[in-house]
Amino acid sequence: MSKSPSNKIKNKVREFRLKKGVTQNELALVLNVTRQTIIALEKQRYSPSLHLALRLSKFFGVKVEEMFK
Repeated sequence: MSKSPSNKIKNKVREFRLKKGVTQNELALVLNVTRQTIIALEKQRYSPSLHLALRLSKFFGVKVEEMFK
């Protein structure tokens, strides 16, 4: 029996955060989420809501498609 491909959404939140030079806490404050949410996103343990994904892409100045796949 073959395994089905994972439908998990991958993101580049950590990569973009480090490029911009902001801490997890600073990003959390700007987005009005907890630092634990940012940690979970960066560890690929949490798929954000559409609203949060849009706020992330706006903050980093990239298209949603560039940040998530």
